[in-house]
Amino acid sequence: MEALCGKDIPAKVYVGMRYWHPFTEEAIEQIKKDGITKLVVLPLYPQFSISTSGSSLRLLESIFREDEYLVNMQHTVIPSWYQREGYIKAMTTLIEKELLKFPKPQKVMIFFSAHGVPLAYVEEAGDPYKAEMEECVDLIMEELEKRGMANPCTLAYQSRVGPVEWLKPYTDETIIALGQRGVKSLLAVPISFVSEHIETLEEIDVEYKELALQSGIKHWGRVPALGCEPTFISDLADAVIESLPYVGAMAVSNLEARQSLVPL
Repeated sequence: MEALCGKDIPAKVYVGMRYWHPFTEEAIEQIKKDGITKLVVLPLYPQFSISTSGSSLRLLESIFREDEYLVNMQHTVIPSWYQREGYIKAMTTLIEKELLKFPKPQKVMIFFSAHGVPLAYVEEAGDPYKAEMEECVDLIMEELEKRGMANPCTLAYQSRVGPVEWLKPYTDETIIALGQRGVKSLLAVPISFVSEHIETLEEIDVEYKELALQSGIKHWGRVPALGCEPTFISDLADAVIESLPYVGAMAVSNLEARQSLVPL
């Protein structure tokens, strides 16, 4: 909100979460109370998945459909923004800072760990998540190379649950394999999260670190989540500003004719 105000866009900003307060429904109630008529929907997931941004957008869509006030709300959606220059540069800067803490920065394996999704989402439902994640990693590594760092890297997927097959390679199995290959320095990069929470603070910092050390990795580091990193925040504000001309393109009173909130 401060970044937008600094760019002469005095917009109000609301936070709606999927599984905890403030819930999406609570944010929408506040939006209605404040008499908002134009809305930019900005998921805080850099890459789009039907299980993350898609889940939030489907919930919003159902709320919009059932509410007379919201049916006429002019709005637009930013489905993903992993390829934005500010985001890529901010991520690269954080990685660079952590690499320099190792005894031999050039020998460090950069380990991108992303939230997993069931394999069927990608192979059967056409979820773009895996492709976006791989492109995102490529863009970050290109930026690192421009800064004179040519470290090896790998991408794996964490947090799988249940009996179905999830996107591979799995983070835990990959850590063990890297240890067996003789990798001694590992820098974990949580690539699908912009804030710290249980999957960074517990799963990566405690469980995966312990596994790495048991697997023969001597030096472990972890890149912090972006949080309020200034380049990142400024770039998110720019993403919102760039989307403003499209606000209204998705508002149609006739429910049958309304474009879906969830991008095809």
